[in-house]
Amino acid sequence: MAGTIRTTGTTGTAGPGSTADGRAAQDEVTLFVARRVEPGHEEAFEHWAKGILGAASAHEGNLGTGLLRPAGPDDPWHLLLHFRDGAAFRSWQDSPARAACFAKADGHHVEVHRHEILGMEGWFATTPGADRRRPPVRWRMAVASTIAIAPLTITAGLFLNPHLAGLPVAVRSLVTAPLISALMTYAALPVVTRLLRGWLFGPRD
Repeated sequence: MAGTIRTTGTTGTAGPGSTADGRAAQDEVTLFVARRVEPGHEEAFEHWAKGILGAASAHEGNLGTGLLRPAGPDDPWHLLLHFRDGAAFRSWQDSPARAACFAKADGHHVEVHRHEILGMEGWFATTPGADRRRPPVRWRMAVASTIAIAPLTITAGLFLNPHLAGLPVAVRSLVTAPLISALMTYAALPVVTRLLRGWLFGPRD
């Protein structure tokens, strides 16, 4: 499932069952926020950022968070939040926990950019190879996914399936699918995106 990238100054609202741009609410949502910090307030901002990311991690439907420090002295900090679907994302946006975190902000940092990525593009964007680059086009995602998953399925067929031959097909699938999915997410795809970074991704934001 591929997705689209939306770049906005503020977060939009959407009706039940859909996102603001009409995509299905079951798509995963990855939010990237860039905040510029006044010189001398970096330590206080990092403390605040870890607090709001910790609150987001505890929110129902959150799949992970991240904090990227500036690449240079004039660059902004980047916060990453990954949610299970549009409903979980909107729930976080409207949550008292998020509002409480912003109530504690000291006013020495300001949001300068954000974009929301829906579906598989967010999966690619959270790998180390992405490095704040634009998400790849769909056919390149398909190629990269095939390169990442092919060795896993071949290995499972050669070494794992023979030990599961006596089990019903449905049970074998329930055993192999989560294993391949986990290896794809945490091992194979990060390696492939790093190796193919120059071909796969667009320029940095």
